[in-house]
Amino acid sequence: MESGRDQISLVKKLSFVRYGGTEEELRAARILLDEIQGAGGEGELMDFPVPASRVEACAVSVSAPFRREIPCVPYWLSGSLPEGGAELKLLYAPRGVREDYGSLASLEGYAVLLNSLSFDAYKLLKEMNAGAFLVYQGKWYDGESGLDLYSRAIRPKMQEIGRIPGFMITGRDATELVRDGAQTLHLELRQSDVENTSRDVLAVVPGTELPRESIVLTAHYDSVPVGTGSWDNATGTANLMALYKHFVKNPPRRTLRFIWCGSEEQGLLGSKAWIEKHEDLMDEVKFCFNFDMCGTVLGPNEIYVTGGDDLLHFTQQYTREVGWSANLAQRVHSSDSAPFADRGVPSLGITRRTDTGVIHTHNDLLFPLSEAAMGDIFTFSSGIIGRVANSAFLPVDKGMPDTMKEGLDKYFQRDKKA
Repeated sequence: MESGRDQISLVKKLSFVRYGGTEEELRAARILLDEIQGAGGEGELMDFPVPASRVEACAVSVSAPFRREIPCVPYWLSGSLPEGGAELKLLYAPRGVREDYGSLASLEGYAVLLNSLSFDAYKLLKEMNAGAFLVYQGKWYDGESGLDLYSRAIRPKMQEIGRIPGFMITGRDATELVRDGAQTLHLELRQSDVENTSRDVLAVVPGTELPRESIVLTAHYDSVPVGTGSWDNATGTANLMALYKHFVKNPPRRTLRFIWCGSEEQGLLGSKAWIEKHEDLMDEVKFCFNFDMCGTVLGPNEIYVTGGDDLLHFTQQYTREVGWSANLAQRVHSSDSAPFADRGVPSLGITRRTDTGVIHTHNDLLFPLSEAAMGDIFTFSSGIIGRVANSAFLPVDKGMPDTMKEGLDKYFQRDKKA
């Protein structure tokens, strides 16, 4: 499995929609279990609940000064409108800040169109009693209307504030609404809360000398509901499997815990669930490596360094020592390493960025990937993991500097004023 060819073979096996909490995600999990067993190891599934919605009605249409139907999907867990829907005035808020609303003291009776849904923008909508919100997805020049629309759930921190019925529309339709002067929308949304089952795929390579010190290796294997998810993140999944098969044959001094995370696309739910269920192991977890999108022909390698300057310097030194070209950014990686970093675990997120691969759309396909690029990232990651896992002393201590803690607070939408 150490060759890029074998990794691409696994990427192809996983190149189908495998949204968290669905039978397709379970199918992908079983493929991974078969790979683990084929390597002579033992894997297991760890189930966890995923909140979602059962949608009965969802519709957006312009009712004044003209009439037009708008393709849409709902924000799950955002609540419902009254039976028969609601007539609301449309207001575009480019930044989602108080200045966007001018002299309005309340947004009651308004549907607010946002460029993106941030925690602060949502909180302000709730404080001003907005009737509904819309967020657009994609660019104005994207193809078939509604092709890449899919429902997303509002985050738990937003749910704590309260629910505001929410919709997603295309970037093209949003552009036309504002350009053509749409004034009033008729919105319908009826949905109820449900709970689906997702799962992590787990495997362990016990340490030969320091088994009570663990290094966690993560990659999410779920996808969004459109496209094949080949780059995001069948590639990271395949690289993690290559690493597992390598270290099964070459066990290091420290224990390696492999977690193929489910439902990352719904808010890092798989990594959060693992931490919650394995609280007894968190003192032993000393380091985290995460792989999210690898293997494109074009583009730079990137490493997200979530930790202090000592972790940055260690990573810089290693990349120079082995001659691996990569951009290093000292920040939170928006992936499954973040919940571990939030618990003080020094974390490296290893990825490869490119404009030729488009995530979260029907264009996330096999084409921009290559065996050579997959083999290259395996060579680097197996080397640096081996360096950490076999070191006499860990290169960095557990813990996060204050600046990174602030970044994690912001990322996880913790309101320090509350």
